[in-house]
Amino acid sequence: MKAISKYNGQHILVLGLGKSGFETAKLLHQLGAIVTVNDGQDVTHTDAYKALSEMGINVVSGAHPISLLENASLIVKNPGIPYTVALLKAAEERQIPIVTEVELAYEINEGAIIGITGTNGKTTVTSLIGDMFKHSEKDGLLCGNIGFVASKVAQNAIESDTLIMEMSSFQLMGINKFRPHIALITNIYSAHLDYHGSQDNYVSAKFNITKNQTSSDYLIFNYKQRELLNNYDIQSKIVYFSADEVVEGAYIKEDKIYFLDEFIMHVKDVVLPGKHNLENVLASIAAAKLSNIENECIVKTLTTFEGIKHRLQFVTETNGVKYYNDSKATNTLATTFALDSFTQPIHWLVGGLDRGNGFEDLDAHVDQVKRMYIFGETTQKFIAFAKQHNIPYTQCDDVKDAVQQTTTYTTNGDVVLLSPACASWDQYPTYEVRGEHFIGQVKLI
Repeated sequence: MKAISKYNGQHILVLGLGKSGFETAKLLHQLGAIVTVNDGQDVTHTDAYKALSEMGINVVSGAHPISLLENASLIVKNPGIPYTVALLKAAEERQIPIVTEVELAYEINEGAIIGITGTNGKTTVTSLIGDMFKHSEKDGLLCGNIGFVASKVAQNAIESDTLIMEMSSFQLMGINKFRPHIALITNIYSAHLDYHGSQDNYVSAKFNITKNQTSSDYLIFNYKQRELLNNYDIQSKIVYFSADEVVEGAYIKEDKIYFLDEFIMHVKDVVLPGKHNLENVLASIAAAKLSNIENECIVKTLTTFEGIKHRLQFVTETNGVKYYNDSKATNTLATTFALDSFTQPIHWLVGGLDRGNGFEDLDAHVDQVKRMYIFGETTQKFIAFAKQHNIPYTQCDDVKDAVQQTTTYTTNGDVVLLSPACASWDQYPTYEVRGEHFIGQVKLI
């Protein structure tokens, strides 16, 4: 960890006492700052509150009093807190800088950073790159939006380490000097418009990952969305990936994967299913090659990687039927990727929270669906969908019941796919719990 003195004696407000807020407060306290933590909820009963209080850090909870801004020279906010809250609006009026904790991670980090963002696939790509590093002699440390607080991981990183950092658009809105040596954008679609206000704002937040890069850095980018680059002043070297065309970067030609004309492996040996995962694979290869990871380490990852839990995760094969858990597919876009990943007959487990939207986005992706198993608040909508497409269906109580029902209809060579296209909150507290219920029931077959 770099020894920096810029925060010594500075009054800094940490907004939000989540996991990142807790670690940020401790780090700033260690760096000599006078820290105040503020959370809109009452957190006085939490272990984090007690731990910070014992360190002499002031924690104000239950409201966001504007008086907290009186001496503040900086705000480090939880990424999920929108800039529209009154406290942050007042801070902007007073020209108080607002950052997220990834900025602090950059400032104290001694080694290189690979920053990964995008609408879909960023967790898979981050994990793939991390696994490639693991198989090599290089040390790669996963952090960021993948679940490990970046500023905490950076404290223990040394110069030879590489931070492999998954980054959300929320985090990227709060950077000033943050500069990854390798920036990677998987893809950009429409998302989080309730937070950003417009698609243009969302895209701009994603491209913040490149704003401090120089000609000695790299941007790995999806070739099919290259037109987006015309809207930004990119100073870094652009390396493309494409599953459809030969590009300056990672690509597929005659069912073989190449990087800059160097053969890496055969497509058939990649264990992750789906064309969208081929794009994730290509993006990961580009990052690994730019980090001087050996081909054998790349191939070992891509022939053994089991996937991210709840994201098109292979669970098991029983009686010739393969079971996949894609509980993280809480919207139609994610489910289209899952449905398009298989050429085998699909037994599709679908349904969940009714947010008032339709499911016409799925119309062109159900050719392989042999039967639907429908549950949750959207049951009647998906029954109508099944009838519209002449797909046999079974109405089920929940995910467990749906798994049980599949045993009546599946045969050798079929796929059972949980890809709900809906959030879980009508029946399950999280998509993870929903996925675990699926896995648990599959193991009973």
